[in-house]
Amino acid sequence: MTKNMPLYRDFSDDNATILVWKYDEAENLDPDELLEPENAEKVKDYHPKKLLEVLMVRKLLQVLKPGAKILYREREPFLSPKDAEISITHSFPFAAIAISKNKIGIDLERFTSKILRVVDKFTYENERDFIPAGQAETYYTIIWSVKESMYKIHHSKYWSLKKNYEVRPFQLKHLHQIRCRVYDEVFSDEFKARVEFFDDYCFTIVEE
Repeated sequence: MTKNMPLYRDFSDDNATILVWKYDEAENLDPDELLEPENAEKVKDYHPKKLLEVLMVRKLLQVLKPGAKILYREREPFLSPKDAEISITHSFPFAAIAISKNKIGIDLERFTSKILRVVDKFTYENERDFIPAGQAETYYTIIWSVKESMYKIHHSKYWSLKKNYEVRPFQLKHLHQIRCRVYDEVFSDEFKARVEFFDDYCFTIVEE
């Protein structure tokens, strides 16, 4: 990373570069320098913190692939020139980027009890009966994050986190091989998710 841009976490592996950065007020994030002209209209009404998240991702990209752009097909980001797959995620003060040979989805979620209000919207009962008493917030945040990461791989076709995404039972001591899948009546695409914790956040990586 640059001298002024300390890396917060590096979760890269053999197939992908996966970096997390934490916002630092000392860092200059100039929209005129970092934001693609194609995205100016998209971000014009963004909250200042959301704009900072967008600019942080662009700064990471600038370090990794100078001259590349992040553009959007509908709401799905892609690299231009398209010489690699990309996934991005942010939750202020953090932003993360993954650049891979293969399709990849990453997601960053803060642990909060708010997740318990929407459990019925993204899980079935068979995804709940293995969750230990007193640890619901942690487990449901992981399940949500894994499904969000898979959604970024199958973005256009499979839209329901409840109907088309499944996370198999897991334990907190085995967070690097969580079995999960995207499916419908005739199709099933199996994955293994990798989950990392830092600060009060859950960071999930699903690679094709």
